[in-house]
Amino acid sequence: MSVGVRDGTGVTGDLNANVKCQTTGDPQLDEAVNRWLTWDKNRRTRAQVEALVAEGRMEELRKRLCSRMSFGTAGLRAPMGAGFALINDLTVIQSTQGLYSYLSRYFPDFSSRGVVVGFDTRGQEESGCTSQRLAKLTAAVMLSKDVPVHLFSTYVPTPYVPYAVRKFGAAAGVMVTASHNRKEDNGYKVYWCNGAQISSPHDKEILRCIEEQLEPWSASCWEEELAERCSLRTRPLQEVNNSYMEELASLCFHRDQNIICPLKFVHSSFHGVGHVFVQQAFQTFGFAPPIPVPEQKDPDPNFSSVRCPNPEEGESVLELSLRLAERENARIVLATDPDADRLAVAERSSGCGWKVFTGNELAALLGWWMFFNWKETHPEPADTQKIYMLATTVSSKILQAFARVEGFHFEETLPGFKWIGKRMHELAKTGNRVIFAFEESIGFLCGSMVPDKDGVSSAAVVAEMAAYLHNKNLTLNQQLHNIYHIYGYHISKTSYVICNDPPTVQKIFSRIRNFGGHGLYPKTCGGHSILHVRDATTGYDSSQADRRSVLPVTKSSQMITFTLQNGVVATLRTSGTEPKIKYYTEFCAAPGKSDISSLEEELRKVTHSLVEEFLQPERNNLIRRVV
Repeated sequence: MSVGVRDGTGVTGDLNANVKCQTTGDPQLDEAVNRWLTWDKNRRTRAQVEALVAEGRMEELRKRLCSRMSFGTAGLRAPMGAGFALINDLTVIQSTQGLYSYLSRYFPDFSSRGVVVGFDTRGQEESGCTSQRLAKLTAAVMLSKDVPVHLFSTYVPTPYVPYAVRKFGAAAGVMVTASHNRKEDNGYKVYWCNGAQISSPHDKEILRCIEEQLEPWSASCWEEELAERCSLRTRPLQEVNNSYMEELASLCFHRDQNIICPLKFVHSSFHGVGHVFVQQAFQTFGFAPPIPVPEQKDPDPNFSSVRCPNPEEGESVLELSLRLAERENARIVLATDPDADRLAVAERSSGCGWKVFTGNELAALLGWWMFFNWKETHPEPADTQKIYMLATTVSSKILQAFARVEGFHFEETLPGFKWIGKRMHELAKTGNRVIFAFEESIGFLCGSMVPDKDGVSSAAVVAEMAAYLHNKNLTLNQQLHNIYHIYGYHISKTSYVICNDPPTVQKIFSRIRNFGGHGLYPKTCGGHSILHVRDATTGYDSSQADRRSVLPVTKSSQMITFTLQNGVVATLRTSGTEPKIKYYTEFCAAPGKSDISSLEEELRKVTHSLVEEFLQPERNNLIRRVV
């Protein structure tokens, strides 16, 4: 007997339709193909596999069907389309079944705590995958097991999911998003009950649970409509949004000045979720709403007006925002990425042109601002002993320089905000408080209302900081140089090369680990001696007496850091979300050393050597970043 599923989209159909023996000549691949065609009820992705078989595209089939996604720095993330290695209906159902299995074992009260599910505005017509559909399927799997689901009724910023997890005391949260990735990608980001993204051992245990139950356990898993009619589903948007905006007011320190602020702001949401929420955040702070970039205000899964939906790419992708700001005589441009968890900022220079701040520069400003306002209300030195600032290890050391002078605590974590969120939770349990945290890739958290980066709150905080400085006849850039004058210049360079061949990545890092012979790392870079090497992949750290890294070992990704004799710190690492090898260099100068041009030139030479000598872009066919 065949069983039909109605989902209202025409994407799924008869459960037993088109399941037939497909032959590729490779028994292992044949098994994978037939499992896919047996289990997948999305007619579009099923047709993709059938077409690949018919065309004899064996390598493409192996790539899609003979491996699975694993949790990186931002959960599961991959292109949308057919295959166990991609994001689609079936892999999301499988992932949610595994998540259910793990949560039901871990939490005795899981059936009362439930989960939070949110989504962004992504979609792909050829595979029938949209973030909203994948979120509804996530909900359907949980609801089919009588687990309550707080499913947002429309798209939301990513930080709303961890915020809601903590607000409702949920066991976990799922956000369907690929953030600032290219339009072809989507993702499945999982948050733990503390609101932080999952980390080890939970990620590995969830993957194990996924693999234990790959076949969808009932027809209900495919039923989008279950999320619409089931009494265990709530629609939390209004309650969460009201609560978030009320709590956001605690980060507003000068509302009276904001109300009369003469500055004008432009905001781009990069075709994503941010427009409505940033407008409300400005209202909460007493500002007039920012001027939206009309071409980028509304959701568009094709990101039609930008070559890349990542505001971190700088002036080239901010062109529409900058031109609008010039026409409107607005001094500050704010750009949130498509899921509104990151923030880019540009300021019009007094002469002509624009200063687009790096993530490290914005962190210097925001770190100063958060501590400045903390001190206004906590003048006692003892209070300062209970506050922390956090940064990922590839980010600027500027907060460390603040901490040395001002007396608060600073700690580094591994790359990825999941490690910051985890550390925030640990510190809170001992009565400590994080007032600012960041990662250099324009991810900021002001205060501690969400244990994840948050572009919505950061946009409002930057606006207030700019307004306050304007009243003091200062620009953001002028204040940045004031900060560097007091705490020492921190000049940094961050970029990447693209490598679409994983074996090449392995070869590059293996060569570095055996640069001067077996087990011998490089001794120099750019003519400067390398004092220390830390390899987070192997757990080696030459600066420690026992040669063991203080940071947790991350065998699933590559990361090596070099500390040079001239004070430069340089890191090479693989991205957890894209096929990139990223490189980071920073010159940390002592206070009073202000010959910026010589610092920049020395950093440029080291960075050039790091890339050319260690990565060898031409020899390894690496694609350089287009600026």
